[in-house]
Amino acid sequence: MISTHILDTSKGFPAESVAVRLQKKEGDTWKEIGKGQTNSDGRFVFDCERVAGTYQITFDIEDYFKKQNQETFFMNTPVIFKITDTQRKYHVPLLLNPFGYSTYRGS
Repeated sequence: MISTHILDTSKGFPAESVAVRLQKKEGDTWKEIGKGQTNSDGRFVFDCERVAGTYQITFDIEDYFKKQNQETFFMNTPVIFKITDTQRKYHVPLLLNPFGYSTYRGS
């Protein structure tokens, strides 16, 4: 299972209704395997198989900030990571503000 959570650190609240897309690298291309929007708590769980490989979550943060009439430096933020242990859960949070972001492997 792959999940995410977005916290808007400039407001101290979850980032609701952010479009997120999960892709898996296959050769030289990326194949989309899931997409959706974060819920009212800023969370989204991708319904995907447990397969080792290289993955990318793209966060559409430009639209999120546009809806708030907030200037932002970053647009679509990709986070690329590798899954080796298919028995565990992978949680990829995003700490976000209009001019920066940070991520880590959560639990």
